[in-house]
Amino acid sequence: MADQELAGRVAIITGAGRSIGRAMALELAAGGCAVVVNVRSNRAEADAVVKEIEARGGRAMTAIADVTDAPAVNAMAQAALQKFGRIDYLINNAALRQEKHIEEMSFEDWRFITGVILDGAFHCVKACLGAIKKSDAGSIINIGGLTGAMGAPDRAHVVTAKAGIAGLTRALAMELAPHKITVNTIVPSMLARPDKPDEIPAHPVYRPLLGRAGFPDDIAPLARLLLGPGGRYITGQIVNVSGGTYFNV
Repeated sequence: MADQELAGRVAIITGAGRSIGRAMALELAAGGCAVVVNVRSNRAEADAVVKEIEARGGRAMTAIADVTDAPAVNAMAQAALQKFGRIDYLINNAALRQEKHIEEMSFEDWRFITGVILDGAFHCVKACLGAIKKSDAGSIINIGGLTGAMGAPDRAHVVTAKAGIAGLTRALAMELAPHKITVNTIVPSMLARPDKPDEIPAHPVYRPLLGRAGFPDDIAPLARLLLGPGGRYITGQIVNVSGGTYFNV
């Protein structure tokens, strides 16, 4: 991959203080992209990612915003524009996971999860779209989940929200194509536990063909590809990075 192929670009990544979000922030920064590292409340995590990027010669800023709060998301977008002057990319990564039987699930439980995953993506797109439309290489990436395609017990809210993310991706790809904005979903694998990297998380259905769980660094390079010049003819796609756990039909 060409060094600094994302130079001059600016990306907002939600939920970027840890795991896949952090890995994508570091990967895009390695490509020359300035990164807005969003977290809901943990400034220390976001600041640590920013410092890591800056230590490697990159540009980044911390943005504290709950993605379910539209005014806070709008303020984040404005802060990014004030500091960097543009927004080229948005990665909707923020998500919550919770297990609860449907009989025990309250509407508040349902809205808490779907609010972050679906409403959060909506608010972020609305806040950033005006700036992204001004880019000559605008792109949106949504982070999906295997459960959205395969289902899972005790996660009706998570499964529904992740399936909705795939629908949002297809809708936006169609609607934003005239503006040359690409929109795709990356579906990551089950992630290995940091303290047990060789162990596949227990699940009765999900078994990766490659014999191991995934790591954040397995996911991040695809985001860089989709946002870069090599990904400009890819849009409306749901791309699995799961070690062969699931095949698209």
